[in-house]
Amino acid sequence: MLLTPHFRLGVDVVEIPRFARALEHHGARLLNRIFTPAEQALTQGHIARLAARFAAKEAVVKALGTGIGPVAWVDVEILAAPNGEPIVHLHRSAAQHAAKQNLQHWQISLSHTRQTAVAIALAWGFAGQLSQAER
Repeated sequence: MLLTPHFRLGVDVVEIPRFARALEHHGARLLNRIFTPAEQALTQGHIARLAARFAAKEAVVKALGTGIGPVAWVDVEILAAPNGEPIVHLHRSAAQHAAKQNLQHWQISLSHTRQTAVAIALAWGFAGQLSQAER
């Protein structure tokens, strides 16, 4: 059996002032709907870091091809490795959608300025396919 790589890519950009206004308006209810307790502890309320993680969640669901709706915000968790590198953890419906597409590996990149946060998500896995000799 020949294993063929399968890649998916997602990107999102967030306007930080607009994101901050939404958090101010909706408060803890919105914060808890979007971010897990671990994400909230990691970002310590830093708006640009929260906005970058929001962009990352959007980028991940774009890579999954689902958008938000079939996947809850908290089913996509953006944490940090010991060296500070952002890492993706998928839970519940997000993990199920990834498994259906054989997406086993994730790489995420986050960045922000004072005005804008951006994230790019790359997912990949391997799908089995019969080789010429096996057909």
